[in-house]
Amino acid sequence: MKNLVIAGAVTLLSTVALAQQPANPTGETPAVTTPDSGNPTAPVAGENSFTEEQAKERIEAAGYTAVTGLMLDSQGVWRAKATKGGAEVNVGLDYQGNIVTQ
Repeated sequence: MKNLVIAGAVTLLSTVALAQQPANPTGETPAVTTPDSGNPTAPVAGENSFTEEQAKERIEAAGYTAVTGLMLDSQGVWRAKATKGGAEVNVGLDYQGNIVTQ
């Protein structure tokens, strides 16, 4: 019985210790962002799994038109020229789905 009480106490203390840690201790965003979330450090370098077609579609879905010169750079970021709001801009799409203008 004493072992059962000790085991229960250890389990309870472990649970309390885990509950006190932040849900996202590194502050990083998930692997793929959603329209309502983004990474303020974007574009994030990393292995990009978007195909060229998917990258173009995602950039266009964000309101960019006339997407040209789409190329994957050495950092794993899709880069292109595009138009938004009547202005031509350089745009990037990282592996998380963050779209940034530069």
